[in-house]
Amino acid sequence: ATEGKQETPAAESNPSRVPQGKAGERSSVLYSAGQFFFEYLVVVSLKKMSDGRYEPKIAYQFPKRENLLKGQKEEEERLLQAIPLFCFPDGNNWAPVADFTSETFSFVLTNVDGSRKIGYCRRLLPSGRGVRLPEVFCIISCLGCFGLFSKILDEVEKRRQISMAVIYPFMQGLRESPFPAPGKTVTIKSFIPESGTELIELTRPVDAHLEHVEFQVLLQRLSPNLILHIFASAVLERRLIFLAEELSVLSQCIHAVAALLYPFTWAHTYIPVVPECLLDTVCCPTPFMVGIQMRHLERVLDQPMEEALIVDLCEGKILRAVGDEEEILPIKLQNEMLTSLNRHNNNNNVHTSEQVNTLISEAFVQFFVRMVGHYASHIKWSKNGPGTFHERAFCKAIASKTNRKFVKKFVKTNMFSLFIEDAEKSRIPQEGKW
Repeated sequence: ATEGKQETPAAESNPSRVPQGKAGERSSVLYSAGQFFFEYLVVVSLKKMSDGRYEPKIAYQFPKRENLLKGQKEEEERLLQAIPLFCFPDGNNWAPVADFTSETFSFVLTNVDGSRKIGYCRRLLPSGRGVRLPEVFCIISCLGCFGLFSKILDEVEKRRQISMAVIYPFMQGLRESPFPAPGKTVTIKSFIPESGTELIELTRPVDAHLEHVEFQVLLQRLSPNLILHIFASAVLERRLIFLAEELSVLSQCIHAVAALLYPFTWAHTYIPVVPECLLDTVCCPTPFMVGIQMRHLERVLDQPMEEALIVDLCEGKILRAVGDEEEILPIKLQNEMLTSLNRHNNNNNVHTSEQVNTLISEAFVQFFVRMVGHYASHIKWSKNGPGTFHERAFCKAIASKTNRKFVKKFVKTNMFSLFIEDAEKSRIPQEGKW
């Protein structure tokens, strides 16, 4: 099965409108042990409408939610309205098929209060004979761990081949188990007719900030030079559009680009597979990072849009650029990062994907350490209140002119402001993040 990840703000009150990322929103997801594994398992199937087109609808929801307060009910309704759109973002032109390769991807729904939920999806063809329509099993959770939920969806798919009824006892067992801490394992008992009781072990990776990322995919699609141009555009919070046909490629690559910004987080519109009905998102004047299926290329190029970087992930090239991408990052550091990326690129077969993740992440974290790692010594603390960041002194402390020129732009970004706001509230320096 192909794997992909898709991070998407949900429409807040109207599924045809994407809300813009608000200044206080984070694209990171909280990782905490001991929480419920998931909130819902939803089955989304395609229903034929009177005009002959197919529309995705929720066919089943587990567990059913009753006894909700009025406000909670409205929020759940909004959530359940948005899910089908993101399970089938590729529009309504479907036809029954006899063969279909199942695929895995995920999306993020942003609630009105800025909190986020992830939808982990497995799109598959129900077992049977003759032509039929694919359906999507979607697990809604507050927890970010793509590898772990892919394994859970493998179990769901295995049970789907036997009968829908076999899925629910497994999901109930999962609901009653606490989410493991990083590096720890939880064992779920599961009974399958004719196979007996199985023990399923689910282990979380040790490094929590990389458990939703796959950098290898990015390295396979794009040259190190292009990755640095994209990183430079993202660091200055510009508009980025990625094009590919498969949901999995789009969503994995965009997720990897967002992860290059660690320990900072992209705080704007972030939709790795834009549903067809939301394509006009590319006209908005604010920063965004979006993925669009290649079939919509003409439509995208015809839209009246502000300056944007448009990346073709099929051919591994840039279709449209602002033009200054090579000059954004200080040249000395740019060359060091290129050396690092080239080294990992040449050793692709030597490293495991976890090793590649760690090595790539370290190269980009080092860039931020060299540029802005001295921020903590420019926060002045009052006796018992919050700290105050002194931006001028912070910039002045940078000896290199080229580095200072870059940092003066970077300190104006939303991601830097949010990072510093957190640091000012916490007397413990954020070094643990680096």
